[in-house]
Amino acid sequence: MLVSQHGCDTHWSDPLANLELTIDGQRAAHAAIHQLAHETAGGRWLLSGGGGYQPVQVVPRSWAHLLAEAAGQPADPAAATPVRWREQVRQVTGQAAPGADDRGGSGTFSDFSLGWDPAEPVDQAIMSAS
Repeated sequence: MLVSQHGCDTHWSDPLANLELTIDGQRAAHAAIHQLAHETAGGRWLLSGGGGYQPVQVVPRSWAHLLAEAAGQPADPAAATPVRWREQVRQVTGQAAPGADDRGGSGTFSDFSLGWDPAEPVDQAIMSAS
């Protein structure tokens, strides 16, 4: 069984991590881990949510993608968030909920077999942690 924890601190707006992922980047990571569960654990995957400092702007969207991936029904990253959800968020929190993904980033991963880019902040963080 593959066990994974999906915090939202990797998002670009997180004040601590500075890992610069978009919601779509997080979605792509969820999909990659799901695929890894099928490759290594017969599809057995225990996943959990985790922290994040943006409880309106990031956490619900990232986890919606996570749950959709786990259910085998990945959500379109370009799709707008539901109007009813946005209305409820405004009523409950007084904040404007996001209408769609942020920054329009692509959820793709570099092929590290080709090397790493010493000028890329994310690559620098990965290499400093190894």
